[in-house]
Amino acid sequence: MQTLDRINKIKNWILSYCKSMPKEASALVIGISGGIDSSVTSTLCALTGKKTIVLSMPIKQIKEQHDLSLKHQEWLKNKFSNVEGHTIELDEVFLSFKKSLSKFENDHGMANSRARLRMTSLYQAAAANNGIVVGTGNKVEDFGVGFYTKYGDGGVDISPIADCTKTQVWEMGKSLSITKEILDAEPTDGLWDDGRTDVKQLGMSYEELEKAMKDKASKDYNKYLEIRKKNLHKMKPIPVCLMDDE
Repeated sequence: MQTLDRINKIKNWILSYCKSMPKEASALVIGISGGIDSSVTSTLCALTGKKTIVLSMPIKQIKEQHDLSLKHQEWLKNKFSNVEGHTIELDEVFLSFKKSLSKFENDHGMANSRARLRMTSLYQAAAANNGIVVGTGNKVEDFGVGFYTKYGDGGVDISPIADCTKTQVWEMGKSLSITKEILDAEPTDGLWDDGRTDVKQLGMSYEELEKAMKDKASKDYNKYLEIRKKNLHKMKPIPVCLMDDE
């Protein structure tokens, strides 16, 4: 599929989903990080013509990352009259949360809690606007290696780009004229104070992951399977203890 066809398909799919709801959604709510996935997704939402609310939600954020988020927010507002942008400062909320749970200190858990606090904020904004929360995960993250926070950035109503590879997301970004700094930025989930990249956390680049997902003969296929196995619990439905009685 050509990039422009992919863009139009996703835009129309979002509109179709909104119309299919019992009460048509009035707004699309997206968290933007300054990364390519959220930048492309928010632009696709804006293209629908529906009210699009983008939230920048810094939590002890590295300045360069937050600056890109704000830059994209301004770019969207200048380009689309249906876009509304807000910056929600969550530092104090996070610090209070961390203090309250000091007896359960865990670095990885606290990193994921950042994503979960953002998810809660997105749903509050959606509730106030008869809106839905739009996910920004791509195919490699959502269905390949499960590189997202369970009930954090994985907690959404729809996932428009979840069947698109990272390469396809980058291609859409170029076609949509997303800011070059965002296109060129090293992918990161933005959940760590040291700014660690996705490659550092995963141990593989997105190009290597995509190749491994497509080709079992790839030299990295087993490494990909190891990463996937660790995160399969995120990608499967919640286990339910089924009763024999009706």
